[in-house]
Amino acid sequence: MLRLQQISFSYNTRPVLENISLEVQAGEHVALMGESGCGKSTLLKLIYGLISPGKGKIFWDDQEVKGPLYNLIPGEPFMKYLSQEFDLMPFTTVRENVAEFLSVFYPEERESRTTELLQLIELEGFGNTKVRYLSIGQQQRVALARVLAQKPQLLLLDEPFSHIDNFRKNSLRRKLFKYLEEEGITCITATHDYHDVLPFAQHAIVLRDAEVLVEGPIMDLYKHPRNLYVASLFGEANLLPIEVIKSYADTKRRIIVYAHEFRVSFSSGLPVTVNRSYPMGSYFLVEGTHEDGEIVYFNSNETLKPGRQVFLNISLETINQRLAP
Repeated sequence: MLRLQQISFSYNTRPVLENISLEVQAGEHVALMGESGCGKSTLLKLIYGLISPGKGKIFWDDQEVKGPLYNLIPGEPFMKYLSQEFDLMPFTTVRENVAEFLSVFYPEERESRTTELLQLIELEGFGNTKVRYLSIGQQQRVALARVLAQKPQLLLLDEPFSHIDNFRKNSLRRKLFKYLEEEGITCITATHDYHDVLPFAQHAIVLRDAEVLVEGPIMDLYKHPRNLYVASLFGEANLLPIEVIKSYADTKRRIIVYAHEFRVSFSSGLPVTVNRSYPMGSYFLVEGTHEDGEIVYFNSNETLKPGRQVFLNISLETINQRLAP
C-alpha cells in the first residue's frame, strides 16, 4: 500500500502541493486528474523519489520512500515512473531498449519477455529499428515497455498516451490496463484525458490550487461531480439553476448537466438560441444561449443553424441524481 502523509512541496516560494494525504491500495488503479499546473507531475516525482518533499513522508508498505537528499541514485527499485521525457537510447534498437533492464544471465527469458512487451505495445515489427527513426508516438510506446520490463509493484504514468494516435490509443489502453490488472500491479495515471482512466481506474484524485479537491470512486465522481470543475474533467458540462430546467421545481439550487444528458425538443423545454454547431462525428456539439444570456452546451443528432430556437429537456432521474446529497 502507498501512503502519503501531509506532503507539501514548493518551487522557490510558490506552493505546488500542500498537505497532501492519501492512500492507494495494492493492485488498485488510481486516476490523478486536474488542470495543467495543478501538481500532477510533481506528485508523481515525489512518490518516485526524484524530488524531496518540503514536509511530510511517503511510504510503500512500511518502507519510507526518500528522495535525492538521501539516495545517490533517485528512484526506488520496486516502482517505475513513465515521465513525459522518455529517456530512451536513440542509437540502439527498439528491442535493445526494451531488454536493457532484463538480466543477460537468462537469455531465453530475456528474449521471451522482450517479445511479450513488444506485442503489448504493438511494435512487433520494429524490434530491429533504431529508436531515432521512430515517431514520437512510437517512442512513447517503447518507453512504456521499458518501465514494464521488470514488473514493478507500483507504476506511475504521466500522460502515458499523449503522443499516440487515437486509432492505436484505444487498443493500447485496453491491453495495458488489462495486463496491469492481471499482474496485480498498482498504478497511478496522471492525465488530462478522461478516456485514459474512466473505463479503467477504480479511484480518482482531483487536484486544484495545490490541494486535493476531491477523491473517491471514479464513477461516483463522474455521476455526482462536486462542482463544474470536476465535471469538466469528464466532458462538456453546464451549471444551471434547477428552476430554469424545471420551472415547477421549488428550489434555488443549481445542478450540473453534461452536454450529452440534454434531449433536444422543438416544442417544449428550456428555450435556447443556437449559436454554433461543432461536428463531432456521430453527433454535433451545439453552443446555445438561454434567454438570460447564459451559454449552454448540448449534443444534437443533427446540425442546427445559428439563430434557430430549440428546447432542452433533462430526465427526472438525472435531476434527482444530481440533487441527491
